[in-house]
Amino acid sequence: MMSQAPSQSSGGGAVMPTTMTGARRVQRPTRIDDLIDSELMAKLDQLDVMSRKIFAGKIQGERRSKRRGQSVEFADYRSYVPGDDLRYIDWNVYGRLDVLFLKLFLEEEDLSLYLVVDTSQSMDYGEPDKLIFAQRLAMALGYIGLVNHNRVTLASFDTGLNSRLPNLRGRQKTRQMGEWILGLQPEGETDFDSAMKSLALSREGKGVMIILSDFLFKRGYEKGLRYLIGGGFDTFVLQSLSPQEIDPGGTNALTGDLKLRDVEDGDLSEVTVSAALLKRYEENLNAYCGRLRDYCIRRAMMHMLLRTDMSMDTLVLEYLRMRGLLR
Repeated sequence: MMSQAPSQSSGGGAVMPTTMTGARRVQRPTRIDDLIDSELMAKLDQLDVMSRKIFAGKIQGERRSKRRGQSVEFADYRSYVPGDDLRYIDWNVYGRLDVLFLKLFLEEEDLSLYLVVDTSQSMDYGEPDKLIFAQRLAMALGYIGLVNHNRVTLASFDTGLNSRLPNLRGRQKTRQMGEWILGLQPEGETDFDSAMKSLALSREGKGVMIILSDFLFKRGYEKGLRYLIGGGFDTFVLQSLSPQEIDPGGTNALTGDLKLRDVEDGDLSEVTVSAALLKRYEENLNAYCGRLRDYCIRRAMMHMLLRTDMSMDTLVLEYLRMRGLLR
């Protein structure tokens, strides 16, 4: 039996959601086609990752920047200043006006895309399963990054920063990325602070950071997210919860006296499930997610609450475009 229940925090009085679970069997994806099919791939070819900030890439890529530089796309003119590169003088204009003007171009900019997946035991929950949902979404977003020649780095975390797959570029890396994602398995407790600190210290360049997690951390998320502030990241916090967590009073709701065990640290809670308890749980969950959203907003991060039963087509092609992560 699996369930989600409120638990009393050590701070005294505050109640926050904690994932509770028992043994179960989940059919995990074994092929890349289980993560993303050819029909969705074709649709994703038309999308690109958005950055709300302008980043200076290490090498030329295919992303247009607002900064002026060297590219094939003409932008504007400005008057010549001694010391400017003579190669960019428009001699045709000089021949007509007898005035030196320098041609300006939109600089092509290289973008790094970081996809960070929570693989702790709490992600092994829900119908649809939270980790499988995160794997599928990571595959879709990573594919969009690859086909747009962005540098894609993937990482997973549980008790700390786990495995990394750095600096993939180009459509030909799709299989390598897919095999890495298929290898993700839920295990261990969550040490979000340690993982984010390691990630901040090990990063290469600047870029868009996307964190896929349920963010149900007993130790909190504040310190971990703080490590990402000021490091050049445009951070998107994608909080994924199952329908059973969002609406525990729905279909197949638990009733009666239950003993629940936390899958990560083994804590036991004895509860009597009632309408009043379910209402209190929903209020606490909404408040918890609201605090996470507000924390992100105040630090220029984007928070999105996602249900694991969302259609991947609707999520990627509509919702994430509407929220400004994709275009």
